[in-house]
Amino acid sequence: MTELKQITVLGTGVLGSQIAYQTAYHGFDVVAYDINAEVIEKAKARFDSLAAAYKAENVEGAKDGKADEALQRITYSYDLSEAVAKADLVIEAIPEDIAIKRDTYEKLAAVAPEHTVFATNSSTLLPSDLKEFTGRPEKFLALHFANHVWVNNTAEVMGTESTDPAVYRKVVDFAKNIGMAPIELKKEKAGYVLNSLLVPLLNAASDLLIDGIADPDMVDKTWRIGTGAPFGPFQIMDVVGLTTVFNISSQGGEKQREFADYIKKNYIDEGKLGVAVGEGFYNYKG
Repeated sequence: MTELKQITVLGTGVLGSQIAYQTAYHGFDVVAYDINAEVIEKAKARFDSLAAAYKAENVEGAKDGKADEALQRITYSYDLSEAVAKADLVIEAIPEDIAIKRDTYEKLAAVAPEHTVFATNSSTLLPSDLKEFTGRPEKFLALHFANHVWVNNTAEVMGTESTDPAVYRKVVDFAKNIGMAPIELKKEKAGYVLNSLLVPLLNAASDLLIDGIADPDMVDKTWRIGTGAPFGPFQIMDVVGLTTVFNISSQGGEKQREFADYIKKNYIDEGKLGVAVGEGFYNYKG
């Protein structure tokens, strides 16, 4: 099987850009694809910000030129055929909408080389929900990253019943080669391992707030002191982004929908979307 050397990342949003940059940082040539030139220009600024973040957070080698060298290994494209023409691995990190993903995979299957492996970074859809659209279910699986990949460096690898075991092993090896700790799932599970552990914590925290038991600061303080964790659940929600939290909560049970309404009224409608904008449950503007 072809070694996974040439990598294409579909989607240059928050996580897609991180995946692409982390891959380039570890010496791989990467094509960053998105839908048009305007989005690509915004992506270039995002990659510059990532290089600065790696330096600021003292990622090994970043201040010695490695952060800037990574930028030189990234090329950009808004032509799908061009973007995947030489790809050994395509990592899809586009919006969590099955219709958009289906359309993308059907187009991708028609233009990607026969040997190319496809991996989805989807956090809510199982790979089996998508495999029939790929045209190559044996070369398709999930490769799921956590936000801030250079710090929270897990890469969850989850195949389907159709995934070739050799492909699975290649992707596990690739994850190691870009500085990730591969988390090998034995079968499909919504939420993978990380979110299966994390979501119940966040739901419990939101219940404490909605039920009037404790405010976010008290919940977070309790969790940090009691467990030694660096962040409490509401701080984690700020990192994830309150729009994402709202979207997920609004699809949940009655209590979760009540929480969704609460954060929309008190935070989202006020422009308090989390760490990315400087304010969410907490103020990060200094």
